[in-house]
This record gives sequence, structure tokens and C-alpha cells, in this order.
Amino acid sequence: MTLTYSLADVAPYINWLYFDHAWGMDGKPRTERMKLREEARQRLDYYAEKYQTHAVFRLFDAFSDGDDIIVEDERKGLTTEVRIPCLRQQLTDSRYLCLSDFIAPKQQHNPDTNRIGIFAVCADEAMETDFDNDPYERMMMQLLADRLAEATAERMHEEVRKKHWGYACDEQLSIADMLQEQWQGIRPAVGYPSLPDTSLNFLIDELVDMQQIGIRLTESGAMKPHASVSGLMIAHPKAHYFNIGKIGEDQLRDYARRRGMNVDDTRKFLQAIL
Repeated sequence: MTLTYSLADVAPYINWLYFDHAWGMDGKPRTERMKLREEARQRLDYYAEKYQTHAVFRLFDAFSDGDDIIVEDERKGLTTEVRIPCLRQQLTDSRYLCLSDFIAPKQQHNPDTNRIGIFAVCADEAMETDFDNDPYERMMMQLLADRLAEATAERMHEEVRKKHWGYACDEQLSIADMLQEQWQGIRPAVGYPSLPDTSLNFLIDELVDMQQIGIRLTESGAMKPHASVSGLMIAHPKAHYFNIGKIGEDQLRDYARRRGMNVDDTRKFLQAIL
């Protein structure tokens, strides 16, 4: 399913703390932070009719197989199993978690924990390219585009939980509650601590066709426009975020095998956690 939002639709879901951080405003007086936010809001109002944000997602039956999540992609009456390999937490004193722990095995069917959502969202690329002649305006609009993409993921996820998937149809959370991630489940994004391999974007693209909303991938799996987010939606009530930490050569080789890639190519995608 594809969705298009106006800036007014998603602006209330912006987490302004990350906007402040991107500008280096941490620790600055509140008056300075509020002045910058007001400038940003004025631009959102001014460009409300010019730019939009976009989302694409699909819901799949899924099951876990060790450290992998198996997505059952059904199209035109045919079902293909797509394997999404995950990495297991390696931090000292950790619980050695893996995202696959929050998806039930095939033999333990559950309508919520044997399903998964796959998504991608972005802001119009023009928000990043229309202001090349004004460095300040370019930075302002690029950072706003980043926040709007994240806000779009928040808005889309709310609709998925309450309507499209419906596992939390009675949810009554304020936007402030949502920004504190008080909803059931998790929404791990590609490139973040529990899902660090950006090559997974190629699998996500196969499953949801990111080009429907204007996202294209580089050879490294990075998304263009830059203001894009992709990832998984998991409903398990005990699911929570975690940091994998550093992995060893043995785990790298095992992951490469499960990913269906050679070790050297896999190393490039996981260099930051080796």
C-alpha cells in the first residue's frame, strides 16, 4: 500500500529534539531553540502546498528460523519465502537478543507474532535540491526533510497498528506518547543499532518496491533521497530496541552465509560493528 501525506498531516509528529540536535543546539538556551523551531514551522506553513511525504508498506505472514526472519511473499497465488538474516546481540551483560526472537517459529502460529510489516518512507527529494543557492536555507530544508521522513514513519505506523494490521485498534496514545515509543511493538530501521546492514534495503525493495514512492538505492544500499527511512514493523508485546554491539569474525561468516553473500562483500556492509 502506498500513502501520500501533506506536510500538515505529518508535521505534528516531528520530534523536535532530534531537529535541535542536528543543529547543534544541545545545551543552548531554550529561547534560541524555540526561535529556530519557529523558523522551521514558518517554512512548513509556507511550503505546505508545495511538498509532500510518502510511504509504502506491506504486511506479510512470517516466522523465525534461528536468527533469520522468513517472510512469506504471496503474489498472484504464488508464495515465495524471503529470508531476512538478523544479528544477535554481543554486548557484555546483554540478553543476547536478536530481532528474530520477536517473531514466532512456524510451528507456534500466532496472528500477531507470525506477521511482520515492511516499510519505506521519504520526503520529496525537491526539499533537498531546491535550495542549492542558499546554504542556510538548504540546511534548514534538508534537516526538516529528515524530520518529516521520520514523522511520516510515525504517522504511517500509527495507522498500521490501529487500522491496516489492527493489532492495537484500541490504542489511545497522544503524539507525545508515540514519540516516546509507548506503542506496542517496535519499528527497527535499516542502518540502526539492531538492524545495521544497509544491504537489507535491497531485500526490502524487492518486497515493497520503493520506487513507487521515488526511492532509489545506491550500490551500498543507501537510499536517495537522503530523507528516507526503511525497516520492519514487529508487533510482539515484549519487543524492544537493543544495540547489537561488536561482532566477531565467526558471526560475520555465519551472517554472510545466511545473507547469501561472500564474506568480503558482507564485511563492507558491517564494517562499523566489526
